[in-house]
Amino acid sequence: MQPALTTLSLWRHQLGEVPESVWRRTELQVLVLADNGLTDLSSGIGRLHRLTTLDLGHNKLRSLPDALGDLAELSGCLYLHDNNLSRLPDTLGNLARLRYLNVGENPLLALPETIGRMTELIELRAQHSRLTALPASIGCLHKLRELWLRGNKLTYLPDATAGLNELRHLDLRENELHEVPAALKRLPRLRQLDLRTNRIVQLPDWVAQMPALEKLDLRWNPCTPSPHLLTALEQRGCVILL
Repeated sequence: MQPALTTLSLWRHQLGEVPESVWRRTELQVLVLADNGLTDLSSGIGRLHRLTTLDLGHNKLRSLPDALGDLAELSGCLYLHDNNLSRLPDTLGNLARLRYLNVGENPLLALPETIGRMTELIELRAQHSRLTALPASIGCLHKLRELWLRGNKLTYLPDATAGLNELRHLDLRENELHEVPAALKRLPRLRQLDLRTNRIVQLPDWVAQMPALEKLDLRWNPCTPSPHLLTALEQRGCVILL
């Protein structure tokens, strides 16, 4: 007897909708449905309890079923980018083993508060959406190393961001920040901070005390840091781009 195949790639198959037969493939561990013009996703997705990676990117999905939260074995990657999603289901927070989540390039107005339960996340991408704020629960993602938020409408970060003790890379390009978020000064491992194309007018002195900072990108901000602050950063090996 042939062993059951655990990977199914239907990338660019012009499906329009997912065949019902796919939801009977309960042995699947990896399912790729990217770039198929999908507008809806059946709750049948919840039957695939062995999935570890799911790719739904580059479609036209308008919503996601609550059953997505039944995929408790998702521990690799979940790609939801480049769809028409204006909200994410609260059940997304049930994916407590997931390590990589990409929800970028959607008209999202907010991330669900339940995202704070996804405590195994290493990388979160929510770039080029319509976010005006992050949920306070973001600070519960204590293993997060990369946070990509380019091209949103953020004017601040919640104080809880200070809980991201493992964060190494933070991309805040093309937002609406008027100041460097104060919560960042308590991030002990932040190495790269990208603040390009915001509205920042002043660089606070505490930036020079960020212990791991290696690169600070401030281009295209109305900001002229003081010479003593630039010198302090450069002396400790931090590259500053203005």
